[in-house]
Amino acid sequence: MRKTADIQIHLSPSQVIHLSPGGQNPLIKDIIEKFCPRFAKNGIVIYVGDTRLAYRDDTYLEELGIKLNSAAKMPDVIVYDPSRNWILLIEAVTSAGPIDGKRRKELKDLFKNDTAGLVFVTAFSDRKTMRRFLDQISWETEVWIADNPDHIIHFDGERFLGPYPDTQPT
Repeated sequence: MRKTADIQIHLSPSQVIHLSPGGQNPLIKDIIEKFCPRFAKNGIVIYVGDTRLAYRDDTYLEELGIKLNSAAKMPDVIVYDPSRNWILLIEAVTSAGPIDGKRRKELKDLFKNDTAGLVFVTAFSDRKTMRRFLDQISWETEVWIADNPDHIIHFDGERFLGPYPDTQPT
């Protein structure tokens, strides 16, 4: 039996996590290694999902008031930006699942007790994939495309890459 290589993701110079190969995991690697340095420079990865839980930082989750329920549908990547007090909820889309209106509400409800503002980001590997889902993407969210990593697309609203009043902590 041939063993396939895991995808290694560097969360910091001294911390590496491993994801199973294939699926959306190459895009998750791009999110952490390309999106975060550009759009969440001070961001701390506090959760990464895979077919199994790949990584979670319980200390930060607890400090932010986030209680993970095993039945809850978590986003693929959660990044906390302490300099702006934002939680970026990022979905990696390769075949299904952009942040549409229903998903935005689900995530907003799931994170209603957190102590930071919520920013919703749908990530795609390329524009061709994004075009398949364009009509589903929710307003007041962001879109990032890995093969053009220096740009972000903002879907309407008064803010660019930031939480809206309905997603601010109470």
